[in-house]
Amino acid sequence: MQPAQAFIGIGANLGDRWGTIGAALGRLQATAGIVGVELSPVYESDPVGVLEQPLFLNLVAGVETTLTPEALLQELLAIELELGRKRIVRWGPRRIDLDLLLYAGETRQDPGLQLPHPRMFERPFVIEPLRALLQRPGFQGPAWAGLREQLAGWPVGGGIRPWSPA
Repeated sequence: MQPAQAFIGIGANLGDRWGTIGAALGRLQATAGIVGVELSPVYESDPVGVLEQPLFLNLVAGVETTLTPEALLQELLAIELELGRKRIVRWGPRRIDLDLLLYAGETRQDPGLQLPHPRMFERPFVIEPLRALLQRPGFQGPAWAGLREQLAGWPVGGGIRPWSPA
């Protein structure tokens, strides 16, 4: 199978946020069928939904993969579970969150997998890192041209700030 490009939203707001994200990225890079990973800048963002919780760190990973969208989603869920993700409160605090945002321009509306991710365009903490990643040479192909054009005119959202480890 020819590798496909996919984008994964990554976030954390409990414990050692950056350490947990690093562990998730290490597991992602070690996953059979992932043949390349490129990262966006990192942002710190205000919570959405449940507001009384710690700030998040967020970024987007662009991956080259031979996995199907379903298999990639299962790998992401396994990494979340391995790193201690507990799904207790929707939009609540989380040790790690890995969302399959886009896969090779595909559109899906299956119960277990929706592509593009149904809320990605509502979230500045997804749009800003994705916009930055789409400017990189590896993502200049025609598959993402429409999305790149759409995001170029997107207003910069509030509640996010560039972040880097101290």
